[in-house]
Amino acid sequence: MDLSNTFFWTFVYDFIRGPLVWIAFIVFFGGTLFQIFRLLALTKEQTISKLTPGPGRFIPKRADGEDKKNWFMWLKLSIAGVNPFMTIVSTIFHVLLIGMPIFVLGHNILLDNAFGVSIISLSESVSDFLTIVVIVCAGIFLYRRLFLDRVKAITTWADYLFLFLAAAPFITGFFAYHQVFENYKLIISLHIISGELMLMAVPFTKFVHMIYLVIIRFTVKSEYSLGKGNRTW
Repeated sequence: MDLSNTFFWTFVYDFIRGPLVWIAFIVFFGGTLFQIFRLLALTKEQTISKLTPGPGRFIPKRADGEDKKNWFMWLKLSIAGVNPFMTIVSTIFHVLLIGMPIFVLGHNILLDNAFGVSIISLSESVSDFLTIVVIVCAGIFLYRRLFLDRVKAITTWADYLFLFLAAAPFITGFFAYHQVFENYKLIISLHIISGELMLMAVPFTKFVHMIYLVIIRFTVKSEYSLGKGNRTW
């Protein structure tokens, strides 16, 4: 039976392209605001003094050569220094995971049709290449969880589920663009709903690190702070 011709399938298709999109965005933005306020509730503002011990302690200024030496030592002991390959893979994956949905041409056409808003879009060939890059990065993560003992030992079924959920919008998008399967409506529906599920999962699962990573780096004082954070746990 051709599902694309049934009343039920037509209803489901229209639902995931309409109301479920709004539900996904409401849950995402509402959950994000909740997590931001939750972070503020779990931390407290602190006046950083030059005499305050800990992360805000005063460090005498050293000669330029010594400062550079200490910086290189910190970099060597950081994740980037210990495993530079996975640092690069992880960075590329996360940047594309967030940026690709914003700048894909097809998404911006829908945005323009719905709200009359148009932003810079990637060409279809570039988007296709970057989609493959995301899928390859996800494959590297999967390989590590399956075959690298130290990673496999701490991997649970939830880790596989979250990895699949993150990669599914890109895999289904790639299949839909290249029309790998005959039933295009089914594949594009899977693409849409996987993206919506991913969006709704961000604030309430381990994906929330994508939110906390940015906020904490600029608000909470630590050795990895990117700004003058004045909050502590």
